[in-house]
Parts: sequence; structure tokens; C-alpha cells
Amino acid sequence: MTLQQVKDSILYNLYSKTDSVYKAKNHTLALELAFKILDDADPKDDLELISKTNFLIGKIWYASKSYDNAISYFKYSLDGLRVLLSKRDFETELEPFDFNSDYSVLNSNLRIGNSFQKLFEKSIKFDTVVANREILKDSAIFYYQKVIKNDFFDKKRSLIKARAYNNISGIYIRLKDYDLAEEYTLKSLEIKENHADVYSRAAGYNALFNIHFARKEYNLGIKVLKEGLKVLEKTKGFRTDELSAAMNLNIAYSLYMLKDYRAYDYQEKAWSLYDKIKTDENEKLIANIYAERNYKRGLDEGILQQEIKKRTAQRNTWILGISSFFIIVLLVFLLNQYKLRQKNLSLELSKQELVQQQKIEKIKSESQIRILNATIDGKEKERKQIAETLHDSVSALLSSANLHLQACKKQFNGTTPIEVDKSQSIINEASQKIRDLSHTLVSSILLKFGLSYAIKDIAEKFSNSELKIDYETKYIKRYDQRFEIKLYNIIQEFVNNILKHSKASYAKVTLVEKKSKLYLTIEDNGQGFDKTKIPEKDGLGINQIDARIQMMQGKFHIESGKGKGTTISIELPVFEKEVVTIS
Repeated sequence: MTLQQVKDSILYNLYSKTDSVYKAKNHTLALELAFKILDDADPKDDLELISKTNFLIGKIWYASKSYDNAISYFKYSLDGLRVLLSKRDFETELEPFDFNSDYSVLNSNLRIGNSFQKLFEKSIKFDTVVANREILKDSAIFYYQKVIKNDFFDKKRSLIKARAYNNISGIYIRLKDYDLAEEYTLKSLEIKENHADVYSRAAGYNALFNIHFARKEYNLGIKVLKEGLKVLEKTKGFRTDELSAAMNLNIAYSLYMLKDYRAYDYQEKAWSLYDKIKTDENEKLIANIYAERNYKRGLDEGILQQEIKKRTAQRNTWILGISSFFIIVLLVFLLNQYKLRQKNLSLELSKQELVQQQKIEKIKSESQIRILNATIDGKEKERKQIAETLHDSVSALLSSANLHLQACKKQFNGTTPIEVDKSQSIINEASQKIRDLSHTLVSSILLKFGLSYAIKDIAEKFSNSELKIDYETKYIKRYDQRFEIKLYNIIQEFVNNILKHSKASYAKVTLVEKKSKLYLTIEDNGQGFDKTKIPEKDGLGINQIDARIQMMQGKFHIESGKGKGTTISIELPVFEKEVVTIS
């Protein structure tokens, strides 16, 4: 083996190790190893390895969300491929072929398009310069067009083309151009029907549903989702359960928008799947821990067998040395014990006084928190009672009065007196105001469908031309109603603060259940504020919300600064919905 071959073997082994480290998500070490390959590789003899390494570095930067750097290295990889493919055609005297149809080139162009798309989506959230967004959008589409301009018949290249179509659809969804988004989604789905696996095909149907839902075409969306669920019947697994749960939840909400009672059935299916996913995750975690324990135990026992003789030989020496050491330590300890005892007597009195003072302060603080929460609980209970009275009693009385007037109109032979018509109009207006007031006091969507739909309602109701509010909920089911109302009021209070004070153009509410805890995140790109000078605004106030969360045994954190936006993080233990047993 020549010296060059030995060097190449070492570098390719290092590349394999770097790729494994990247797949293990150790991006810092992977980047360090990849740069070492570039330093040691010869641009003349190792051009293929250099191109592959540049592509891997691009993937590492992309995974680290450094999209500008990712674009640079994907382009370096493309430059190397261009030289390699040209050299191959020259050496084999082949006719030049379309450079952009090579699989590695297609993959690089797709990755560059992905990176520009991520920068475009980021600019929507944080960049107020519209021209920047247009440049990033056009750059992403330019590279996707390089992928889709040719016709492919093999599976690998066809699936890359399908991904490009799907990503272009995502751009047009962001721009609310749903016609173009649907066109590209259908093209992607057509390819997936012929080449993709079951999961990817079902995910394509779910993407198509999002377009129909945005247009408020709920029946079409439900039809598409049912097609996707039919595809998923042919496979099993964690990803399948997760996608099935999301699709069932989407059907449930579409049926709710159509005022169809079957929404509850699909909602129950989704929650059952989410419960199954959490059970499977726990079993997998336990299995991994057990396997790792057995591996370490076997490794330790192997080492013990190899060293047992050596340790036996050293043991007697260690016993003698340790015994001598402890005798010396004991003598020093006894000598210092008397001095420490005298010092501790004087410190003990000070410590007891400090503990007593801390206890008094803690009792004061807990009393204030309990008083505050009792006040808020009373207000919430009173609001719920008023809302129920208005909805169940007053609305029913007004409806009854309206029916009596309707019956009264039939008694007249000819023209109905104008006073009757006006009375009906006044009753209808009063009924609408009663419904609006009832919903203001306690959200009817929250009481009927829970936090997931209530958060969606908040996002849609408060979004406008100046502020876009996104939302994301995952594994959310029904909980104790008092717990849901408290958490909903906290979310609504923070959203109100964003509307009133933040001057933000983008906000997002995220609620996820994981291991019997709810994780709430509310973020915006507004003007932020100085955390050391939290003002007391209208409503609950941040300090009062903090006290509220303490009583709910939760954790509360705010990250903000002037001009840096605001991120609010809340962690709460779940208060499960009580199960009523009928005997």
C-alpha cells in the first residue's frame, strides 16, 4: 500500500467517525473533526472527500441553526462536484450531461433551498424589512427550481423532487397564497404516491389539509385527512401513532367549526393515541436504561477479572497506609474538636435567630399568596357562576319571550304592530349581548373542548394585520376544569399584555404535556422591558401571576430586555380531570 493510499484510508476513516458523531448530535466535536479533514486533505487527490466533507459541514451548521454558514458550505460542496463531474466526463470521453440532474447536486441544491427558506421564515418573525424577505424567498425558490426542472424516473431523485415541491408549498402557505400552495402540494403528493413510504404519503395528506383549513374548506379538509388515515392503517409505530393523533385532532376541530357533534369522537381517538405514545415512550426509556446498565455491569466485571490479582497484591500495602493516615487524622480531629465546639456555641444562637426570622418572613409571604389566590379563585368562581346563569337562565328566558312574540304575531290578521317587531329585535340584540358577555366571563370553547381549542381560539381572535399569533399544542387532553380556567386566564392575561404593551408583530403560544407536567411558553418579538422594573398593569399583574403559579406548585420564568422581545416559560404539574364512577 502506497503512502497516499494509507493517508486516504486514515482520512476516510476519520470522515466516517465525523459522520457518526454528527448523527449522535455532538455538533461541536463533529465540526472540529470535519475541519481537520479539510486541513489534511489534498485538493488535487482528495477532491471527492473534500466535497463530501463540505456537505457534511453544511449539515452540521444547518442542524445548529447557523443557516448562513450552511449555505456557504453547501455551495463549496457544489463547486467540488462541478469539478469532479467535469473531470469524469473528460477522462471517460463521455458526452457532457446535465450537471443539475446528478443526485449529489440535487441534494445540495435542496439543502441550499432549505437554508434560505429557514432564513425567510426567521425574517417573517423578526425582520421588518420586506425587501429582505423577498430576496430570501426568491433565493429559496431559485434553488428548488433547480431540483424540479427535470423529470426523474428513479426513486431517490424523485423523492428529492417531491421534497422541493413540498417546501415551495410551505413558502406560499406562509405568504397566504393558498392556490399556489395547493398546486405544489398536489405535485409532491403525486410523486409520493408512486415512490414514498406510507408515513410520507400520509404526511402529504396532512399538509394538504392545512391549506383547506386555512381557506375554511372544512369538509374538504376532513375528506383529505380520512384518506391519510386510510393510508396509515397499513403501518404501525411511534411516528404513525403521533401523526394519526394529530390528524384525528384536526378532524375534530374541523367538525367543531362545522358544529358537528362527531368532533368529540375524533377528539377521544386523538387523546387515546397520545396516551399510547406516552406509554410507549416510557417503556422504551426503561428498556434503554436497563440495556445500558447491563452493558456497564458486564464491562465492569470484565475489568474486575483482569485486575483482581493486581488489586489483591496492593491491598495489604493500602491497609497499612490508610490505617496510619486515619490515626493521624483522628489525633488532629480531637485537637480541633474543642476549639470548634466553643466557636459553634456562639454561632448557634445567631443561626437560631436567623431561622426564626426566615420562618416569620415565609409565613408572611405564604399568607399574602393565599389571600391573593383566594381572591382570584373567588373572582373566577363568581365569573363562572354569572356566565352559567346568563347562558342557561337569562338566555333561555329571552328565547322563550321571543317564541311567545312569534306566536303572538300569528294572531294578527294582517299587518303585525311595529311594537311587536321592535320587541323581537330588542330581544335578539339582548340575547347576542348575553352570549358575548357569557363568553367574555368564561370561554365556552374552553369549557366544551379544553385548552387546545381555547388557545387556538385566542390565536385566531387576536391575530390581525399588525400582529400574527401562532400556536402549538401537543399531547393536550382535558384536565380538572378549575385548573383549565386558571391556566386559560393566565394565557389570556399575557396575550392581552402583548396586545397592549409589546408593539410586537409576531407572537407564539406553545403548550405541551410531558411526563405529567404542562410546559407553557409565550414569546413575542416586541420591544421587551427591563425585568428589574416590572410595572403593575391592569389585570392580574406579573407579580400576582407569579404568586398564582406558586400556589399551583409550578415554576415561572421571564426572559426579556429592551428591544429583545419577551419569552415567558411556565411549568405546572397536571391536575387530572376527576373520573365520575356510577355504581
